[in-house]
Amino acid sequence: MANVLDLRRRIRSVRNTRQITKAMKMVSAAKLRRAQERAMQARPYAQMLTNILESLVRRTDLYNNETGEIMHPLLVEREEKNVLVLVIAGDKGFAGGFNSNIGKAAQRFIDQRRADGQNLDLEPIGKKAIGLYKKRYPAAGYEHKEELYDNDLAKHIEDIRHRAAPIEVAAEHPTLLVKTDFDDVTAVANSIVDRYESAEIDSVYIVYNEFKSVISQRVVVEKLLPIRKLGTHEITVLEEMTEEQKEAAGKAAQESGVSINEPEETVAEREAKKFGTTDIDYLFDQAPERLFRHLMPRYVTTQIFHALLESIAAEHAARMTATDAATKNAGDLIDKLSLTMNRVRQAAITKEIIEIVSGAAAL
Repeated sequence: MANVLDLRRRIRSVRNTRQITKAMKMVSAAKLRRAQERAMQARPYAQMLTNILESLVRRTDLYNNETGEIMHPLLVEREEKNVLVLVIAGDKGFAGGFNSNIGKAAQRFIDQRRADGQNLDLEPIGKKAIGLYKKRYPAAGYEHKEELYDNDLAKHIEDIRHRAAPIEVAAEHPTLLVKTDFDDVTAVANSIVDRYESAEIDSVYIVYNEFKSVISQRVVVEKLLPIRKLGTHEITVLEEMTEEQKEAAGKAAQESGVSINEPEETVAEREAKKFGTTDIDYLFDQAPERLFRHLMPRYVTTQIFHALLESIAAEHAARMTATDAATKNAGDLIDKLSLTMNRVRQAAITKEIIEIVSGAAAL
């Protein structure tokens, strides 16, 4: 059995750990509030863009009357042979089962699609997602070609993909969650759009943690491309929170001063929903094909940006809950160790008294 000195050292160590987890909980709660505010600020823009596109769809034909072709390639549906999967996890640990739940949902989807004979390209976002697939699947191989033409006055540059395995990591995005800049997300979305338009990929899915509030979130696999219906989320796989997880998250949020209710709809959101909903014929300055060409990629960018913001908020909520549980467990362990130390000390005192009394009786 450990002596009193060892127990004191362990209690001191656990007490220091409790202070660290308590500070981490407060930091996560503050970051969660900012993440919620940022997600709410992005909603009116996303809603307005969706309404503009819906209004354009209602007032124009999706097919060109002269050529019979669909207005935009992102609306074209093909047989899914090559599938791109965006997996959004976190950059740090100590978030309970946040990262592992996303990894499990993504792996189930990957295994299911591979069983159907489809090829998959993975693009992990966040250091935890990158670490999950870096050693499991090989990186995609590209051949860089440069060709001169017009008497060496012009140069054609092309990267040709050579697939060596059915499942490959096409790209990694380790810094996208650090600042979540809209321009960086636009670059990623444009790359995806170009690959879809060139038929390199046939569909795009995104795996992330959908966040509504601290006690209302779920891991989803959402279809991003092709676009079937604007403003709707086509969920393929989902994993809801258990009642125990909701209860733990609710207690942690209340103790940290974070609301457990979904944020109320703002005036800007209500106004954005009304835009373009009236039955009025608009006169468009530009041709519908040109409007679709500019707005559709921006719509895809907004969907990815929205998923990133929700995933960040969900990660902070998970870390707040995990550190709250760690703080409480540390307190319980301190109580148990203190009780054990008092028993050991009392036993030592009793033993000394017995020895003194026995020595005095022997005299």
